[in-house]
Amino acid sequence: MRIVDAHVHLYPPEIVADPGAWARANSEPHWAEMCTRLRRDGTPVQTFPTVDELLREMDRAGVEHAVLLGWYWNNAAPCGRQNAFFAECVREHPTRLSAFATWHPQCGFDELRRARDAGLCGLGELSPHSQNYRMGDPAFARVLDLCAEFRWPVNLHVTDPESRPYPGRVETPLTEFLVLARQFPTVNFILAHWGGRLPMKDRSALELSNLYYDTAATPLLYRSEIWNQFLADVPSSRVIFGSDFPLNLYPRIDKAPVMRRLIGEAISGGVGEAIFARNIDHLLTRPKS
Repeated sequence: MRIVDAHVHLYPPEIVADPGAWARANSEPHWAEMCTRLRRDGTPVQTFPTVDELLREMDRAGVEHAVLLGWYWNNAAPCGRQNAFFAECVREHPTRLSAFATWHPQCGFDELRRARDAGLCGLGELSPHSQNYRMGDPAFARVLDLCAEFRWPVNLHVTDPESRPYPGRVETPLTEFLVLARQFPTVNFILAHWGGRLPMKDRSALELSNLYYDTAATPLLYRSEIWNQFLADVPSSRVIFGSDFPLNLYPRIDKAPVMRRLIGEAISGGVGEAIFARNIDHLLTRPKS
């Protein structure tokens, strides 16, 4: 069975070398709070693998292809650097990696055209609520118009309003995603983290064919029953497998993140090749292995 991990984060070498120092030097405190913090036992919430280390982990887990997602940066410079780094990754490993661009209103619009020309194939993971601009910002609307033109899917961070508090948690009102999907019907939106269970809370979401939901960070947010519960309400054609690697999803079991454990949980939850590969393939244009 083919497996594509559609929610993977990877960072340029200068960030990997010293994540905390880089965050301080580049005025990215929210990223630092989310990504460099330690758990109570002193282990990091995530690691910072190189491209080669990611590929080796994919091989161990049987992951054929990964979609690299950017971060919801608060400044323009990290967006441009991340996009350039992703372009290098895709150019060097076209059959193993695809990548989405990242963006902030400070970037302007040419940044996305450069990313498209460099081989990137989507936008996200974005979080306007964390990046300090409104979902209804005219600049964001212009960017979504570009995504429609490019035929790019857009991955958006979503927080379940009923989820537990954690460092860096930002509220993302679910109704705003419904408004966005209706306003831009030709843009396919991938709502991360099961979309905060949006369609289980508001059935009108099921009427919007441009809303998809990824499974990133599942064990940190929900019990394993979420697979059966969500798929009882939502067609499997609208669900996309993603891990949120290199976030450690099983800190009580693993000292470092591994991809294969969530894959096993998904298979136990009844996930087949549609969720593992075909649905994201439908949304992307990329080289075939």
